[in-house]
Order: sequence, then C-alpha cells, then structure tokens
Amino acid sequence: MKHCGTVPIQTERLLLRQFTEQDIPYMYQNWASNPAVTRCLVWAAHRSQEETRAVVQGWLRQYKHKDFYEWAIVEKSSGLLIGSIGLVRDPDRHTSCEVGYCLGEAWWNCGYATEALQAVLALAVKVGYRLIYAKHAIENPASGRVMQKAGMSMRIGETMTVSTANGLFDCFVYEYRPAKAHHLFW
Repeated sequence: MKHCGTVPIQTERLLLRQFTEQDIPYMYQNWASNPAVTRCLVWAAHRSQEETRAVVQGWLRQYKHKDFYEWAIVEKSSGLLIGSIGLVRDPDRHTSCEVGYCLGEAWWNCGYATEALQAVLALAVKVGYRLIYAKHAIENPASGRVMQKAGMSMRIGETMTVSTANGLFDCFVYEYRPAKAHHLFW
C-alpha cells in the first residue's frame, strides 16, 4: 500500500480537499442538519453546529495519518461546500476499503456524487486498494445509480442489514475492483 492521505483531487466540476474549521457552518447548513439527507445514513441529522464541529475536529486530528481519507466536496463554479466523501479501510482485509459519500439535497441529481466517487475510486486503486465496496439502503436507489455510473457492480443476491441512528436498513452492496485484481477476493 502506498497511502498518501487526503490529498486534493480536482475533477471537471469539483475540488475534493481536506476539511477546515471554516467548513463547519457550511457542512451543518448544507447537509449535516437535513433529515432528508441523513435518513439512510448511519448517523442522524445534527441538531447543532457543535455536533458538526465535533465531527470535523475529529477529522482534522486524523489528517496527520497517511491512511486517513475524508474529503470536503466543493463545487468549483460557486466555491460552495456541498458534501463529503471518504474511504475507510476494512479491518479484516488491508487491501479493501469502504467508500461513503453524502451530498446536500440542493446538489442531488447533478452528477456530482458520481464525479466525486469516480475520482476517489481512482485514488483508492492508485494507493493499492484491490477491492472498494459501498452499500446503500434499498429504499435509496438513487445512491445505487451513482455507484453504477461510477463503475461499481452490485453483488447480485447479496444484501445486508445495517443498524443506523435512524433504524435498521436493508442494503445492497456494490464493489469496484481494478481489472488485475478480479481474482484476488470473493
């Protein structure tokens, strides 16, 4: 593995970068406090900026670790902070990780999640991950479409139940494997 940490990534319309303290009010306002956004996530909508502050400060402390990946998603044209995307290493397989993302409701259906996910998948492969997986609540098929458009494949017939702050959700599981690594796992 050649970990590089949360390095800046630019796409056609987005800048993915580390969070800063200045992002706290925008994260809270643009997505973290919206129950429609967090409905199918493992965490509940934040009730105060202090909850958001605690999350961001935790990320800021983790940025010193080269195997920590959590990006702020910034729309280049407006400079607005619109979401987040991150990778978490699988504790059982050091060359596998899970990707998760979240966008503010105002930026849904614009292709931003797919664009950010494609960029992060490319970086994950570059650092040495051989299996990148993600899951989405069955009742949130839009997230599955994002994964498909980014090049991920659904594990046919595989679902899992995930316990979240908002209850239990049955989820579909998607995966992305670099072409050379198809035979290495599962």
